[in-house]
Amino acid sequence: MTALYETRAAAVTSAATAAEPQPYEYVRRELVEPDWRRFPGWRDVTEAQWRDAQWQRVHCVKNIKQLRTVVGDLLTDRFYDDLADDQQRLATMSMLLPPQMLNTMAIDAGLTPEAFTEAFYADPVRRYMLPVASDRITDWASHPHSSRDSLHEAEMWVVEGLTHRYPTKVLAEMVPTCPQYCGHCTRMDLVGNSTPQIDKHKLSLKPVDRQDAMIDYLKRTPGVRDVVVSGGDVANMPWPQLESFLMRLLDIPTVRDVRLATKALAGMPQHWIQPKVVEGLERVARTARRRGVNLAIHTHVNHAQSVTPLVAEAARTALDVGVRDVRNQGVLMRGVNNTPENLLDLCFALQGEANILPYYFYMCDMIPNAEHWRLAVWEAQELQHAIMGYLPGYATPRIVCDVPYVGKRWVHQLSEYDRELGISYWTKNYLTSVDRTNSTEGADLLAQRYPFYDPIYTLPEAGRAWWDNQER
Repeated sequence: MTALYETRAAAVTSAATAAEPQPYEYVRRELVEPDWRRFPGWRDVTEAQWRDAQWQRVHCVKNIKQLRTVVGDLLTDRFYDDLADDQQRLATMSMLLPPQMLNTMAIDAGLTPEAFTEAFYADPVRRYMLPVASDRITDWASHPHSSRDSLHEAEMWVVEGLTHRYPTKVLAEMVPTCPQYCGHCTRMDLVGNSTPQIDKHKLSLKPVDRQDAMIDYLKRTPGVRDVVVSGGDVANMPWPQLESFLMRLLDIPTVRDVRLATKALAGMPQHWIQPKVVEGLERVARTARRRGVNLAIHTHVNHAQSVTPLVAEAARTALDVGVRDVRNQGVLMRGVNNTPENLLDLCFALQGEANILPYYFYMCDMIPNAEHWRLAVWEAQELQHAIMGYLPGYATPRIVCDVPYVGKRWVHQLSEYDRELGISYWTKNYLTSVDRTNSTEGADLLAQRYPFYDPIYTLPEAGRAWWDNQER
């Protein structure tokens, strides 16, 4: 019997040795905080300053002059000129980079101007946080069906800033600002400062009046049980105001889930570890737990480089004070995370090292000048297939398409797909506030199909020719 077991063990060992390598090989990587002192402008910055949220806010990079002050001659004029061209002609978001986020770019680059510039150009975090004109495609830079508010969120406002799209869920846009501005922002029509291309819309109500109107609507609408408190970014709300609003939400007995949306957990984790915020979050979490409400934080990380020890500390602190879950909602973007290796590296960093649950990856929305980031639906489907089986099931993110007038759909849920023209069709199983307002008698809105469009440059030649004839 012993000999039999030894024979079997030898066979298993031999088979394992001879086996083909896996498409993805997991290797645990401990988190590292990049050394900010490699930047000429931060050579004398202490660790205490770096951990200080106010220092981070004061030293955000808001323009090319400030970027030069930090990075200096490590970047050549070629990059600065490329950036200036994008800011003037193409950018839909103004520049706002916290030191924490800039420090996760080109982390292993050589420190000569030529080497650093090449690494900076290629860096995945830079590609979406600090886009330059040469990143963007020149043919079909915007899809013909792109729009400033591509998800029609403002059209679904039931009061200013409160989007009621799903039957049981609402989105509360508390502020129109963030600690950092992402180039691909889906709310680029409202969030941030105006750019030469985009004159941003403005919220008209005073914050207190807008918040009162939101609370009043939720009290009058008991079918809503889930509130996403967002913006912008809730990290840009003064904590006493945010805490007051959250406590008012928790007073509504029909509200059972509250989610705080903040990219700042990754872009400026210093905000979420400062004592006044931690103490306030603990008060809110304790109240939520006592009332049986699920309190979660949703953050937005798109590449493993952004997951550092400070980010893990911020997530762990939130969990320690009673927040039920910290989850990540990333965005699929070409040149950033559109390979299985990129996605799995990120998910393992989030789940395994930072206690952040990989939750969703959205397809990039159809906003102007975003085509160079967007993937076709079939590419997203292939990525979903490629990442299955590596992560725990509960930590395997769903890749979703946020279809205008429909909402989030898993990328395999389409009802029809014309690959040649790049048009997918989707259905829904509920009515939005727009449907209820604009419905015509006898219309079967739940049978209607809603289109979503692949980037035209991903289409075969016949499909590109068709769009040329349609739109030019």
